[in-house]
Amino acid sequence: MSDVVKTVEEKMKKTMGVLSGELASIRAGRASPAVLDRIVVDYYGTPTPIQQMAAISVSEARILVVAPWDKSTMGAIEKAIQKSDLGINPSNDGNVIRIAFPQPTEERRKELCKLVSKTGEEAKVAVRSIRRDANEKIKAQKKKNEITEDDVKDLEKEIQTVTDRFIKDIDKTCAAKEKEILEI
Repeated sequence: MSDVVKTVEEKMKKTMGVLSGELASIRAGRASPAVLDRIVVDYYGTPTPIQQMAAISVSEARILVVAPWDKSTMGAIEKAIQKSDLGINPSNDGNVIRIAFPQPTEERRKELCKLVSKTGEEAKVAVRSIRRDANEKIKAQKKKNEITEDDVKDLEKEIQTVTDRFIKDIDKTCAAKEKEILEI
């Protein structure tokens, strides 16, 4: 396998990693610490991710428990969760913050499925962009007479095979997330 194909595969793996992270932060009615990944708290003037300020655990299927290491940050963490786009209200008992995830409505499930589809489509666009860039590099090498016409065809075919594999993986990952969202 050439360096170009290896580079393409590495970039596409990173795209899959980003997709997985994005999908993990979409809540599907079950409590998951990943939904708090994007939330940052103003900690003495510095935006700090919640994971760096507290232990986050799942106590029941639909309840997350956030236990701050510094109790004085409890209010700031609670405010950051309320301001987030999660649409959930945390409850604070003085020691820990509990976040109850209500069962999503049918309408909300459909919205979440659309969001999953959109995220999957963005990942596919990124993968295709990687393919296009690689093909342009190959054509530039051909222009400089660094590789032959046959090499160009072989490399393009290899890159297309890798691209098809990643597109299929993206579809599978998104379908699994949609199934998880639609489960009652």
